[in-house]
Amino acid sequence: MTVEPSVQANTSGTSLIVQISGDMDYQTAPVFRDRLLDEIARGQQRVVLDLSAVSFCDSAGLNVLLWAWRRAEGAGAVLVLACVSPKVQRMLTMTGVDTVLRVFGTVAEAEDELVVGGGV
Repeated sequence: MTVEPSVQANTSGTSLIVQISGDMDYQTAPVFRDRLLDEIARGQQRVVLDLSAVSFCDSAGLNVLLWAWRRAEGAGAVLVLACVSPKVQRMLTMTGVDTVLRVFGTVAEAEDELVVGGGV
């Protein structure tokens, strides 16, 4: 049974935390792209994508993550990933996406780094 794709966002301090749930694949990519665009358009300067509830990610899902990163960067924001499962981390590493997108073990670590490191 596949979990329905969802995107839930909350502001935490100076960061927008966006929790993504479900499979990130060719079928769900349009849903995630539309919802992430809505969240990035909020104008928050620091965006953390919490991938703890992402069970699967294929090339279409990776394209959504890279697209969101480029959109955020174009808007003057910083977008990072947090809570990436070993399966998804393997995909990021195999494709080299982890050299483009910064990945943190927890949302708190990502927030701390964005604040301490200046984020933008």
